[in-house]
Amino acid sequence: MVLFGGTPRVIEADEALPGRPTPLAVPEHHAVFGDRRIVPPFPAGLSTVVVGMGCFWGAERTFWRTEGAWSTAVGYAGGHTPNPTYEEVCSGLTGHTEAVLVVFDPQVIDLAGVLRVFWENHDPTQGMRQGNDVGSQYRSAIYYAEEQQRQVVEASREQYQRALTAAGRGSVTTEIAPLGEFYYAEGYHQQYLSEGKNPNGYCGIAGTGVSCPTGLAV
Repeated sequence: MVLFGGTPRVIEADEALPGRPTPLAVPEHHAVFGDRRIVPPFPAGLSTVVVGMGCFWGAERTFWRTEGAWSTAVGYAGGHTPNPTYEEVCSGLTGHTEAVLVVFDPQVIDLAGVLRVFWENHDPTQGMRQGNDVGSQYRSAIYYAEEQQRQVVEASREQYQRALTAAGRGSVTTEIAPLGEFYYAEGYHQQYLSEGKNPNGYCGIAGTGVSCPTGLAV
């Protein structure tokens, strides 16, 4: 939400749109990974994390190109409005950021590896924006599923901050919080940049050029 042309901010719960009790309709299966599901249940042994990197179209594509990512989906997280629409989120009146659910196989890529992809493929120092995309819905965020994930997330932030500082870059503004609810975005947003949909569509995310240190762990 941008107030009177000023700095965007995340609204409070009492300012949020009411939303709706019914989830938006989405396909069950992935447009790129074929028969893999984008909605639970997922196979045993897989892990999940939800991240915000700006416009979720390009962010999702980054992860389906990541070895060890089993499935992905786009949606809204970190706000107040239940089952919001895209238009509502873009208004800044839901408190949500555009987010990607990453379902990954920890036997192939661990959470630290997923986070490395996250840090290196957007600019986590920009506050309520990514490039020309301005608003609270474009803020950088990581929403973890459990306490063990929180520890890995916070350690990775500290290590990447050191790398950014050494490169003369600014401070990480990424929101880190437990995942309250991930609301799936409308079906047409899922795998939006896939070959069968809009392979040449808009993608506004870009990294800082600063590599994330390897061996991120608690």
